[in-house]
Amino acid sequence: MSHHHHHHGHQNIKLAFFLNLAFTVLEFFGGLYVNSIAIISDALHDLGDSLSLGLSWYLARKSDKEATKTFTFGYKRFTLLGALINGLILFGGSVFIIKEAVTRIIHPEPSDAQGMLVFAIIGVLVNGYAAYRLSHGKTLNEKVISWHLIEDVLGWAAVLVASIVMLFVDTPYIDPVLSLLITLYILWNVIKRLKETLMIFLQASPSEINEKEIKEKLLQLPHVQSLHHVHIWSLDGEKHVFTAHIKLKEVQGLDEMLALKKALKKLLKDYPFSHHTIEVELPGEQCAMEPLDSPNSSS
Repeated sequence: MSHHHHHHGHQNIKLAFFLNLAFTVLEFFGGLYVNSIAIISDALHDLGDSLSLGLSWYLARKSDKEATKTFTFGYKRFTLLGALINGLILFGGSVFIIKEAVTRIIHPEPSDAQGMLVFAIIGVLVNGYAAYRLSHGKTLNEKVISWHLIEDVLGWAAVLVASIVMLFVDTPYIDPVLSLLITLYILWNVIKRLKETLMIFLQASPSEINEKEIKEKLLQLPHVQSLHHVHIWSLDGEKHVFTAHIKLKEVQGLDEMLALKKALKKLLKDYPFSHHTIEVELPGEQCAMEPLDSPNSSS
């Protein structure tokens, strides 16, 4: 990913943060004005979103710092931390909304339909614009944030539909039922994102990279006898790391070693690796990590 995309992503998160924060303040005082507990409750939910967006903006900027003695790979994984925190906040907020929706279904309350209509239109426009700006984000952090905003857009769309219906039909059940369905849908996607984030934290092999294919291609190169200690993991969901030990055969001189090194670089260039480290072992040379070879060996 280029520096331009990182800067563009940071600006989008910054924009989403200030839009969400401004709308939260407007929503809170507006809810008091129209005497709508539903809008005030959503303002509290949006306040949580604003805090998580602010944290995401900070961590996204932090992730561009150069490597240090403490963080030798740089700060790319800080965006993962933002994705995890945002996912957990969104999960908790979704559970809260489900609880409130179920309570409203059991104990229905009248709502100010006209006040809901006005705020629903503003909510759809503000959150829709912010969601659009982040819809093409590539990092997990941006993807999780986009679900925050999509949740708000869909939630306000539900309020918009419900308020229009309630202008003509006196029923208190439409709003909580729509909110419940939308939140369940959002919760399902949040769980998937959290699972993806946790898998990266646990250094699972990226699903889009075919390890078997890479091994087969490496074994087809001249002078490669076998592979072991092959590891593939991801820094932040975009930038991946590849390491391997390669056992050589029938190497006659330095020129053949250099040709193999060039072929290895060319092969790995076809994959999204930001770092790759290969240790080459000459014929008859014993691997320093020999006791660990068996589980990962390939021939």
